Parts: sequence; C-alpha cells; structure tokens
Amino acid sequence: MQMTFDVSSSVTLLFDFWDVQGPAGMLLSVFVVLLLTVFYEVLKVWRVWLSSSSQLARAQTPLSCHGGDDGGGDSVLESSPSESSLTPIGPPLPTASSRNSWLLHLVQTAVHVLQVTLGYMLMLCVMSYNTWIFLGVVAGSVLGYFISFPLLGHM
Repeated sequence: MQMTFDVSSSVTLLFDFWDVQGPAGMLLSVFVVLLLTVFYEVLKVWRVWLSSSSQLARAQTPLSCHGGDDGGGDSVLESSPSESSLTPIGPPLPTASSRNSWLLHLVQTAVHVLQVTLGYMLMLCVMSYNTWIFLGVVAGSVLGYFISFPLLGHM
C-alpha cells in the first residue's frame, strides 16, 4: 500500500463497494466526504449545546427536598443534628427532572458515539492518501466550523 499522497481519480474508501474510478466518481466522493465532515462539525456543536443545557437544567433544580422552604426560619429543634438524624431518609422518588436527565444523558451518549465513529471514518478517508479526499475533509471542516460555531452563541 502506498503511503504518500497522490492525485489520482481512483481510490477505495472505507469499504470495498466504495471503489472510485474516474473523475465523476471522485467528485461525488469528495462531495460526500465534505458533507460528512460538515455533519461532524455540527455534531460537535450540538454536543456542546447539550452539555450546556444539561448544566443549566441542573442549576435550576432545587438542591433541598425538605418542606417548609417558605423563607421563614426553621425551629431550633428541626435544625438540630439529633432531630435531623431521626428523619427517615429514603431513596429519592424518580421525578420528571431525573427522567429527563437520564434521557438527556442517553442522547449525549448517542451523539458522542456518532461523533467518534464519524471522526474515525473521516480519519480513514484521509488515510487513503488521496489528495482530493484530503482536501474534501479539510474544506468540510472549514465549512462546518464556519456554519455551526456561530450558532452556538445563539442557542
């Protein structure tokens, strides 16, 4: 296998069935790789947005589950260590907030897996050592960053 960049119009990318022969096939393959790279950059932004939205949701949930949070002071007896040790502490009941948290974590995990898989596939495309495919990945990364990262400030 050749380990230097070449400027040919024939290459096999990722799978045996993706065998490019000729300029038209190469142009289509570069376009597909470019779109995959743009999608990779969009996934990066989406993952950052999901992470920041989950942190925002955690910051908005109350930390205390005790009743009587009306702003008034608790009695001395209720705040004493002996009284609080007598209070039965059970596992917290699942709330809509915790279910949404798990769902959000599941979505974040799926996006991460998709991003890692796509990243490795793009790396293997570059490792075909075809100059046109390499330029397609670079151009897709530039275009994806240009399109998606300004959206992060508006989310």
